Amino acid sequence: MENHFGQPVGNPVDYADAKLPQRTPLHGRYCHLEPFALDKHADSLFDAYQTDSGGKNWTYLPYAAFDDRAKFKAWAKATCTGTDPFFYAVIDPESGHAIGLASYLRINPAAGSIEVGWINFSPLLQGTRASTEAMYLMMQEAFKLGYRRYEWKCDSLNAPSNRAAKRLGFTYEGTFRQALVYKGRNRDTAWYSVLDNEWPALQRGFEQWLSADNFDATGRQINKLHMR
Repeated sequence: MENHFGQPVGNPVDYADAKLPQRTPLHGRYCHLEPFALDKHADSLFDAYQTDSGGKNWTYLPYAAFDDRAKFKAWAKATCTGTDPFFYAVIDPESGHAIGLASYLRINPAAGSIEVGWINFSPLLQGTRASTEAMYLMMQEAFKLGYRRYEWKCDSLNAPSNRAAKRLGFTYEGTFRQALVYKGRNRDTAWYSVLDNEWPALQRGFEQWLSADNFDATGRQINKLHMR
């Protein structure tokens, strides 16, 4: 498309600003997400994170593992109770306990862009149907709120996070070299995204995979998650 000067320009967009995330729970079959509340979630989260006895989960996070409950609560109060990032606790519906965290961040309603990040799933959540469903619920909510672009960013050396982004249907867009310094080391940041016009097909893929019929009597998946 060209303007009246003959210059190439982007296609016109009929777009109204997206809404900000709401402080309401997101309910699924295998988990639900609650906006983080210090008094309600911090203790069970701390306990869940202690099941990662070696601290492997914390390597690519900007903070170290917590071995002190009071320090964890102080960090959570300072980091997880604002509006950007906007944190959810992932709740195990059987125990009612929080077993992971994830957030929206870089929330830009005018541009229609929102990122998912600060993901820290305890070993109680990793590799489960609930972990996939938590990511599905957050992606679904973002597009319901009117966002056009849903982002995922991670350390380019974080192989599990890069694999997760691709498995969940994100498209790799490139790597920002020397994007950050954290824990005294360099980070090259890999960028991924899902666009609103890609969401309907991805949603069908998630719903097929999350269906109870897709798991055998032992809980093992019958069909893998196919998003593209």
